[in-house]
Amino acid sequence: MFGKPSLFTRIAVAKLVGFAIGIGGFLIMPAFGIDDMKLRLGVLFWYVTVGAFIGMAGVMTFHPLLKIKMPWWFIGPWIGAWMNFLLILFAWDVLVPIMAENSFMGLTSPWWGVAEGAVVGLLLAGLATLFGGEGPETARGM
Repeated sequence: MFGKPSLFTRIAVAKLVGFAIGIGGFLIMPAFGIDDMKLRLGVLFWYVTVGAFIGMAGVMTFHPLLKIKMPWWFIGPWIGAWMNFLLILFAWDVLVPIMAENSFMGLTSPWWGVAEGAVVGLLLAGLATLFGGEGPETARGM
């Protein structure tokens, strides 16, 4: 079950690392003056979900319509950036005042979250591929 290649291992590793990133966000938010528990819990569970998507996406390494290869270093940042883009669209009213008043290291626009999502996606996909493999063979053992 935890061998390589293994879809279960891919998903488990990506979700665990996503959980660790989410815990980090959950714990660091009060240092920036963010005491909204719903937002903190949302960040915690958000990165677990992003990890699950990236773990599952590692099965598909070739896009049949576009006829292009999609290695882990492409699909991970793509999913991470896309998911954070959607988060920013849905939580715009909450994120704008938080970013403007706290100025996270000089970054005052919520759109920086898209770049952050790409970096997190790269990390999650890299670790999932390292421990669980990549491609259709990961799903064959299920």
